[in-house]
Amino acid sequence: MKENKKKKPFLFAVTYGAVLAAFTGYVMLDTFVIPKAENSDAGKMNLSLFEDMPSSSLSGDDSSSSNDAENRATDNNAGSEGSAKTSKRSRSKSSATQEQPTENSTGSSTVSSGNSTYQGYSDDNISVTVSEYNVNDTVVYVADVQLSSAQYLKTAFADDTYGRNVTAPTSDTAEANNAILAINGDYYGARQSGYVIRNGILYRDTGSSDTDVLCIYADGHFEITNSGEKSAQQLIDEGVWQAFSFGPALVREGEVAVTASQEVGKAMASNPRTAIGIVDDLHYLLVVSDGRTTESEGLSLRELAEFMQSLGVTTAYNLDGGGSSTMYYNGQVINNPTTSGRSIKERSVSDIVYIGY
Repeated sequence: MKENKKKKPFLFAVTYGAVLAAFTGYVMLDTFVIPKAENSDAGKMNLSLFEDMPSSSLSGDDSSSSNDAENRATDNNAGSEGSAKTSKRSRSKSSATQEQPTENSTGSSTVSSGNSTYQGYSDDNISVTVSEYNVNDTVVYVADVQLSSAQYLKTAFADDTYGRNVTAPTSDTAEANNAILAINGDYYGARQSGYVIRNGILYRDTGSSDTDVLCIYADGHFEITNSGEKSAQQLIDEGVWQAFSFGPALVREGEVAVTASQEVGKAMASNPRTAIGIVDDLHYLLVVSDGRTTESEGLSLRELAEFMQSLGVTTAYNLDGGGSSTMYYNGQVINNPTTSGRSIKERSVSDIVYIGY
């Protein structure tokens, strides 16, 4: 009898532990793995935001003017020989020019500027030039983009679906949308809060008071705000075309905005990074740095901010980084995405920022 009494507490503890482990596993899967689609037709765009824009900013009916961006890119590269799928090193680089290392305004970052340039893209509405830089032993890819209208700075969800944990590689989502250029977005699907406004449509109005929100307006200008300052509906009413909730702000009014409190832990560590910035009217920089490899160390937030400041941006914003950091251009991934540094492989993400029709 005494032996049976001793076994009961033991069995209860084992059972309780197993149930707790199972519940914890389910919660983790539900939070980080199990896809939950909330809107499976999330490719719509609120182009009415552009109706009051000056006519010179628009190019007419996109559907008839040039709907297939991939064909446009191929036409633009006519005479370069070789298909759009040849290797990035042999196909896309033009003659490289090596400049002497320079220091930015803070004197703390060593930059070898414009040492490799990729084949450019240009049409009546979109101009893209992609260059490689070396910043603090890190390879950084900078896409210089000039547009006739902010309507060509678009976003897309993985599988055309808004929801939690719905993901796909940046390149897959870019190809599905005929993107000329694309970078990973803010990985909204890994969080339950933070404004999500994409292509002029509000998907999530739950804010996060401690998060900088990047707003891209229909007239093309950038503002960085906080969800405690304005509601998501206010932003829509004011003409916000895209809103991202990741951050932090990197540059405000031409000055580095990264604070000491933001430069802690992983933020201070050297990692792959993704960012977007504005130079002036409809002139943008999309930036991705490699990291976590012997060839490319990675950047801290401060280093990224200082580098973007050196390029002349007035406002810059940090997007999801690490293994998510990916740049896709002219039909291929041109950087080296990695999560651990042991293998070069794209991470599946919930959304992208892209240039296209």
